[in-house]
Amino acid sequence: MYVRDAKNREEVWLLDQIEAMGLDDTAFRSRDYVLAIDEESGAKAGFGRIRIHKVDDGEDVCELTSIGVLEEWRGQGVGAHVIERLLEYAGDEGFDEVYALTSEAAYLAQFGFRGLDESQLPAPLEQRLTEKRAQTDPDAVPVRIDRRRFRMPDRLRESFKRATERHDDGGEDDATAEDFGIDPETATYKYDTGR
Repeated sequence: MYVRDAKNREEVWLLDQIEAMGLDDTAFRSRDYVLAIDEESGAKAGFGRIRIHKVDDGEDVCELTSIGVLEEWRGQGVGAHVIERLLEYAGDEGFDEVYALTSEAAYLAQFGFRGLDESQLPAPLEQRLTEKRAQTDPDAVPVRIDRRRFRMPDRLRESFKRATERHDDGGEDDATAEDFGIDPETATYKYDTGR
């Protein structure tokens, strides 16, 4: 499992996943995203992006947003590694403080994100929080991290190394001939039309 930059050809896949998960696609640009990829199968497991808000009369603001992990990959450190890579990219862009507006504040707290009062939000994120609550995440709250204080729990680092896609078979593969109204004692299968 590894995390890499998204490619232009993955734009449709990203948009489909964002829509399916009910995430925010505001100002979508595939080049802003990273993807978690399974090395063996090439399956995409998760994604996320940083969004930089330009400010004319002050410091620009960096936000983590649209972070998603496909259900069959959850609980294996995929989201943690996506966040880690995004924080590295935020540092590359010159940001020490990074914000997120989410209802998953408890999940982010394990990495060092801390809640803050809405009155402490930089101006671009005040409006963004209002929009996010109205459009995709009614329970969103602001959190912030000094990216240099990010910490990856050992359990998530280890589980990411062993991550595998989990399939919910739901017993569907156990179908029998009887399930389809076929009597296996009397039926013939090769080109039998009943005439």
